Amino acid sequence: MYLIFAAMITTSTVTMFLLTYTNAWTWAHMTFSEERVYMALLMGSAMAIIMLGFMWGMMYKNVTINLAIIAGALVLGLTALWLSRSQTFVEDQAYMNGMIPHHSIAILTSERADIDDVRVRELADEIIEAQRKEIAEMKWLVEDIEQNGAVTTTEEAEQRPVPEFEANP
Repeated sequence: MYLIFAAMITTSTVTMFLLTYTNAWTWAHMTFSEERVYMALLMGSAMAIIMLGFMWGMMYKNVTINLAIIAGALVLGLTALWLSRSQTFVEDQAYMNGMIPHHSIAILTSERADIDDVRVRELADEIIEAQRKEIAEMKWLVEDIEQNGAVTTTEEAEQRPVPEFEANP
């Protein structure tokens, strides 16, 4: 019975991770994001504790195993929360790969929102343009760093400037 519980929590956690990408504007913006892993693990941990709490005594009666599951879920969830809040393992490329789907959400909501106020529509259009440019820049930087390494000095940055990008869809 506990193996089914573990499979259910694991399947749900993976599903939640995948669902975090459903609000990206386009498939091309679905880059791997450590932050989304952390959030899925946090949600999966919380779900394990909540579900076990509801089923305690009905389906899952072994107090020792139940307490071990809760302890493990707390450790995993708090670790995921700390990793999310600290961004300890997020470096240049991981940062940009995480920001691409985040910016894509801004494009989706700005494109699809039912906006009546002309000023708000103007702001939304500016957001769309800015986010598209920034996504293009981030993709270029990811590729440049992969091919040439990180730029760590002002002199290097002057030799390898970031090109100007247009707001392409």
